[in-house]
Amino acid sequence: MLDPDGNLFEMMKPLLIAATMAAIAAPAFAGTGLVEPTLKMQPGKASAPRVAITLDACMGKTDFRILDTLVKEQIPATIFVTARWLRHNRDALAVMLAHPDLVEIENHGENHIPAVDKPVSIYGIAAAGSQAAVEQEVEGGRLAIVAATGHQPQWFRGATAKYTASSMSTINQLGERVAGYSINGDGGSLLGAAVTAKHIASAKDGDVVISHINQPTHEAGEGVVKGLLALKARGVVFTRLDSPAFTAPSN
Repeated sequence: MLDPDGNLFEMMKPLLIAATMAAIAAPAFAGTGLVEPTLKMQPGKASAPRVAITLDACMGKTDFRILDTLVKEQIPATIFVTARWLRHNRDALAVMLAHPDLVEIENHGENHIPAVDKPVSIYGIAAAGSQAAVEQEVEGGRLAIVAATGHQPQWFRGATAKYTASSMSTINQLGERVAGYSINGDGGSLLGAAVTAKHIASAKDGDVVISHINQPTHEAGEGVVKGLLALKARGVVFTRLDSPAFTAPSN
């Protein structure tokens, strides 16, 4: 079936990109010194498994399918926002601020630039390239959050979620912890609804899920909603990153 413009490739491109990224990620970054930290939390009780939902708001718009579900279903989540996203999503920010019991706002950087202190390209995105540029990305995001919310972020997740050991040290020295994850829910918002839902619904006690909340036209958003509802139906306790259940991130 073609899209309205008759372009089959455009319809398939997100799935093709996601499959390609998964296939080449390991060899592409082998030997580069880049690391992708994992993060899990202390296990809960067997009768009430705990899962942390983290959502990146990189730039662009807001997927209200996801945000409205968080509010309607009373699902706590940690949302990482960039300064770029904050400038263009005042309505969504207002919803988040109206529900501080549900939404924890943390730092995704100033301009969605990988927080890597050497000149490399990651998935086609040029990294910050120096310690000073990493500091600017982190501090620019922090200051934007403080100005918009009054909240001092405690966690940082850079674009692409890849770092060097030295850039992670820089982030820590700026007073923020690096937020890894243990389950990639939506493949950068490039996966289809069914696959995304399956990934998220597979979360086990202590897992930290990463997905995106800034792509309202992508199928992945529908999958995020379905995955969240499946976890809730299982009796999962949703936990934010400001919970004491978290230990230090592991690399």
